[in-house]
Amino acid sequence: MTTTDKPNTGRGKTRKRTMLAAEEETGTSVDSYVGGRVRLRRTLIGMSQEKLGEAIGLTFQQVQKYERGANRISASMLHKIAQVLDVPISFFFDGLGPQGQIPAPAIEAAVEGGRPPSERRETLELVRAYSRITESSVRDSIMALAKSLANHNG
Repeated sequence: MTTTDKPNTGRGKTRKRTMLAAEEETGTSVDSYVGGRVRLRRTLIGMSQEKLGEAIGLTFQQVQKYERGANRISASMLHKIAQVLDVPISFFFDGLGPQGQIPAPAIEAAVEGGRPPSERRETLELVRAYSRITESSVRDSIMALAKSLANHNG
């Protein structure tokens, strides 16, 4: 771990700045992952950032920062968000490895500058539309069509 000396703070101690401290200031990939899971759930239930913000007492801009991982979500705020989005807190960490490793699709998407397929708007819209279809035979036909097209395409 790399460290650099910071100027004396006047408290008789020299502050050490570590890579970990720099990471904490800018947000970690886990923060981004949790924020992405907030966005995923919010979008799946058709809730706007503004509505979520109102429900938890924040502006939609703050919700945007949480979803991007620019700002960390405190434990109490994550609890509020989980209640509003009707999911257990563990939902936001589903898929993370035991040491906080980000799943491969999320890493690949970040490297490519995009979002993983499960977080893309068209995927979320498709899932929402599919879930509103009540007739099981129609749902089965759509699933068969989607699988056929995916196999044909790749």
